[in-house]
Amino acid sequence: MKLRTIGCVELNSISAGMHVADEMVKAAEVQLVLARPTCPGRYLVIVTGDTGAVKSSVEAGRNIGRDMVVDWFVIPSVHEAVIPAMNGTAVCPRINALGCIETCTTASCIIAADAAAKAGQVQLIELRFAAGLGGKAYITMTGEVSSVRASVEAGVEVVNNDASGPVLSHIVIPSPSAELKAHLLG
Repeated sequence: MKLRTIGCVELNSISAGMHVADEMVKAAEVQLVLARPTCPGRYLVIVTGDTGAVKSSVEAGRNIGRDMVVDWFVIPSVHEAVIPAMNGTAVCPRINALGCIETCTTASCIIAADAAAKAGQVQLIELRFAAGLGGKAYITMTGEVSSVRASVEAGVEVVNNDASGPVLSHIVIPSPSAELKAHLLG
């Protein structure tokens, strides 16, 4: 499935999340990309489709989820590297400089990943969210030092300006150790 626009609603209730997922696909002509519980007792719903349909679906999800909504987004023309990083299927044969952005919500991390991928010549390594992370999420990326710096800055800026969950931490390591690289790629 080639994703165009993606939309997300993240909730702090599993049962409300299931209800929202069901209503989002009924509200507009969208496909469900992901609907699953995450830590700590949250539920993540991601849909894809044409921009207007995704906007309608996310709006319906936000209206149904009301005060259970933790975060949400609509990203038109999502960068092609975001979904493989999110699914753990990104291929990264080697790591140069390493960048990492850590956020409070999965939705804000996906926003950061998209902005980072669009801002510089970087390769997304992994987008890890919520499982065993207490609801936090992080994106790792690699490339030349200047590109990684620009991409991390872009991801941090978009989250701090547009998303409800702030960036908790971010780093750029110009030359990570061989031991760390092995753990990231293994």
